[in-house]
Amino acid sequence: MGGFGARQFPPPQDKPWWRHLLWIVPIAIVIGVALFLLRPDRTRPQPQRVEQPQPITQPPLTNLPPRTVDTNQLPQVRIDPGQVLTNTNGAAQWREIGRSFPATNNAATPTNISQFPLRRIDWGPPTGRTPAEAATEQTPKNSFELQLALDQRGFSPGNIDGLAGGQTTAALRAFQAAQKLPITGVNDTATRAKLSFFAPAWATYTITTNDLARLLPLGTTWTEKSQQPRIDYETLLELVAERHHTSQRLLQQENPGVDWARLTPGTAVKVPNLAAPTLGGRAAQIRIRLSENTLQVFDETGQMLLHFPCSIATRVERRPVGDLKVATVAPNPDYAFDPANFPTSPEALRNSGKLMLKPGPNNPVGVAWIGLDRPGYGIHGTPDPDKVGRTTSLGCFRLANWNAERLLPLVRAGTPVVVEQ
Repeated sequence: MGGFGARQFPPPQDKPWWRHLLWIVPIAIVIGVALFLLRPDRTRPQPQRVEQPQPITQPPLTNLPPRTVDTNQLPQVRIDPGQVLTNTNGAAQWREIGRSFPATNNAATPTNISQFPLRRIDWGPPTGRTPAEAATEQTPKNSFELQLALDQRGFSPGNIDGLAGGQTTAALRAFQAAQKLPITGVNDTATRAKLSFFAPAWATYTITTNDLARLLPLGTTWTEKSQQPRIDYETLLELVAERHHTSQRLLQQENPGVDWARLTPGTAVKVPNLAAPTLGGRAAQIRIRLSENTLQVFDETGQMLLHFPCSIATRVERRPVGDLKVATVAPNPDYAFDPANFPTSPEALRNSGKLMLKPGPNNPVGVAWIGLDRPGYGIHGTPDPDKVGRTTSLGCFRLANWNAERLLPLVRAGTPVVVEQ
């Protein structure tokens, strides 16, 4: 009877019968999750819009004269620990945290903003456009077109990669603030109307003999790099990606049949169709927000002109807060390597002495240097645009090379730089 009683239904009072139904709950949860994950709208492939490449009709986007392969013709700035920075505006000295970077400018290096052409961003659609242009007007419909439209107006999403991310959202919010729109970070109807563009989103770029001539493998040691005639691009993929402000992954995705290691002059590849923002006036203030990893430029009326993602110091104590000023500007700087600052490097172990690296896009400070009036800090380019917007520097503020070039002609010695938390 004891055994039969243990199996009787309903069970005894000390084991309520409803407890036998509790196993249904976890099974119901598992079934519900499975139905959610396997619903048709998640598994059905979404149609992709394919656009045909169109020829580029406008010049490459840059606010500075094109760089030449022969670096002897370039204005150079020597960034050399232990020496004094001299230029036409007087003497100054700066260093990145743990390393000093004084420099000398030659007479050809512009150090005054009056030597640079200045233009203003044209915020609205172009006036007097032809019927053909009006017929091609379109608004951003996906992440790639949104990034392209923002970049064309000077609100950089970082690398144009076709992926909606934090840097794209930050650029969109900055653009909405500049346009006095509701700051939503969403590409809504009012925002799309302000981001109209009048040319195909994609274009073609033709590889030239000059592109191939400037390629140069980068040395693996500081000594090897110091012996190179320039610190230039290593591959055509890197060159075309940086020239069009885009990620190498997106270029490879959009050119599936291209062998980037075997391209020849005359080969056409599909690229984003860039257009230069029209700038004017001059930068009245640069504002860096450490909490957002952004750098913004304002004119004398308080209008935001430019917005860039930037990298800041990894260590909190090396992030300056407060009012700074631009001390000097230098396009195409060269770079001094001091083994004393890298005690574990082969050069330090051999006591090889200081080494000088020539200018170029893969130079450690990129293609532009803007020295600040506080020892240890500057704004400069970087050979690694994929890492811009992170906390990766020793103290300086790093921009993508193309954004450093955009900023350089708008600043002068004395331009205020406000660094906020």
